[in-house]
Amino acid sequence: MDFVTYLGFTPIVAFKMAAEVLLLMMSAMMSSSEVAFFSLLPADLRRLKRAGSMQSESAVRLLEEPDMLLATILVVNNLVNIGIVVLATDIIDSMFCFQRFEFLFTGVLVTFLLLLFGEILPKVFAQGANYAVATAFAQPLIVLRWLVYPLSYVLVRTSNRIGERLAQRNNDISIEDLADAVDMTTASSTEEQKILSGIVNFASREVEEIMRPRMDIVAVEQTMSFEEVKRIIIDSGYSRLPVYAESIDNIKGMLFVKDLLQHVNRSDDFGWQGLIREPYIVPMHKKINSMLDDFRTDKIHMAVVVDEYGATQGLLTLEDILEEVVGEISDESDVEQSFYQRLNEHTYLFEGKTHIVDMLRVLQLDDELFEDVQGRAETIAGLLLELNRNFLRKGDELTSHNVRFIVTAIEGHRIDKIKIILPTNE
Repeated sequence: MDFVTYLGFTPIVAFKMAAEVLLLMMSAMMSSSEVAFFSLLPADLRRLKRAGSMQSESAVRLLEEPDMLLATILVVNNLVNIGIVVLATDIIDSMFCFQRFEFLFTGVLVTFLLLLFGEILPKVFAQGANYAVATAFAQPLIVLRWLVYPLSYVLVRTSNRIGERLAQRNNDISIEDLADAVDMTTASSTEEQKILSGIVNFASREVEEIMRPRMDIVAVEQTMSFEEVKRIIIDSGYSRLPVYAESIDNIKGMLFVKDLLQHVNRSDDFGWQGLIREPYIVPMHKKINSMLDDFRTDKIHMAVVVDEYGATQGLLTLEDILEEVVGEISDESDVEQSFYQRLNEHTYLFEGKTHIVDMLRVLQLDDELFEDVQGRAETIAGLLLELNRNFLRKGDELTSHNVRFIVTAIEGHRIDKIKIILPTNE
């Protein structure tokens, strides 16, 4: 070949080759140790602790400081690889004289040797025999850790500092990131998945989405007699009632049933108005996570929700907020699932005032199914008004996203009952 001249094989070259083989073995040892130690399972660690041999004790000592172990392996491996490259180049120069392509020949040969014998084969072997490799190389690694300790210590400290800085900069996680993470999890039950989703969506929900709407508020008028107030309390079963003057838009305060207990035997002319507490007023677009902080700080359990004009839109309780995370909370006074009936596998009967979110949960539909058509509607009745753009009558039917809605009952100008028919797979 005109681009290379063979110079011969000498005893010095043989010695250098032997050293090269030893360095390759050292590189293989470091590569296999890295895979072996960091693929050990908890059961393997318990086995090491029970073994009681010098090798297993050394392995346990190394694993007590994983950062230092990894730094030792990487430092030694890089030093050995540098030695392999330098020595291989010297061997080639001693045996051949290149006119051209020397760098290409040397680079290809050294890369092949390093990758095959120093990286790939050792790591493949260690993957299947990690326990044996870890115990076999534990004691040599103890010695190597002591030899390169200063350099390893500097590397570990530097990497820890950099990691802390990056962690401080990247500690903000978006709601979208959390939502994606929840979608990728495999919770042990559907209930756990719902709780995780509730936590993720908690900060994005507003008060108006979960409040009890104006039409469902049970309140007492400021001029009512004591007997009338007691009757409303008994009929409603609530422990807190808003008190208004003339109109529900003019809330004067909150009446706590516990404040009335000691006066329950008073006459009808008892001045119960003196027990009214200051109302807590909140805007309807306030975030519920902020609302929870307010409830906790001010030690209150109920708030009156108003719009931008100060008109009462609904009531919000601490229970309403908690239910966004843990789901429906029922006590002995609640009627279980009273807002809907399941008529058959694909047909349900809902109250018109049911929130769209609750409907989707019951029907096990996507939370954003009607997002493109619901506008600012929060209830099923509001959704139908958005779809129809006009008042509906009993028997009217609408379809959206393959879900059929049939109005079955009207109360005044309000849609009271709605039959929902889900699409079949047929």
